[in-house]
Amino acid sequence: MAPTASRLRAESEFGSLPRRALAQYLLLLKLYPVFTKAISSGILSALGNLLAQMIEKKQKKDSQSLDVRGLLRYLIYGFFVTGPLSHYFYLFMEYWIPPEVPLAIVKRLLLDRLLFAPAFLLLFFLIINLLEGKDVSALAAKMRSGFWPALQMNWRMWTPLQFININYVPLQFRVLFANVAALLWYAYLASLGK
Repeated sequence: MAPTASRLRAESEFGSLPRRALAQYLLLLKLYPVFTKAISSGILSALGNLLAQMIEKKQKKDSQSLDVRGLLRYLIYGFFVTGPLSHYFYLFMEYWIPPEVPLAIVKRLLLDRLLFAPAFLLLFFLIINLLEGKDVSALAAKMRSGFWPALQMNWRMWTPLQFININYVPLQFRVLFANVAALLWYAYLASLGK
């Protein structure tokens, strides 16, 4: 009987692990919202890059090691840009277009898709180019070849996701929601650079 009780206790403790992790995350989100979102953005951005590298290795049947510098670039970009910028953008949107404004759902989506998305994508290309140590001509070439296709893909993929995110996800979880969806997006963007 003791082994059964021990097993049940272990299962109960394992089952409560996600609840404890969520409670800890919520506490950190409340105490340090920008820092918590920056950390999660950095980690999830690096995971997106890791996913891109793994997909590329599998497609090419390549046995090379992972590009650790690429992971670090995405970690830095997520931590210093995506997390903080998204945090303040969602706060600004909530203040500037509150839910009770007529057509708020449409106005928020248009603000995100027509202003924030292109600016954010431009910032992505610029910062990743700087972190890669490339010059302005390399940035210009990447912008000419990759910006418009990336923006079109952004509009296709992110429009329904952002519609849900900015209108139905609670404000404190919008950055996390976008970061989880961004795993695939960063994998796509990382593949453009290859």
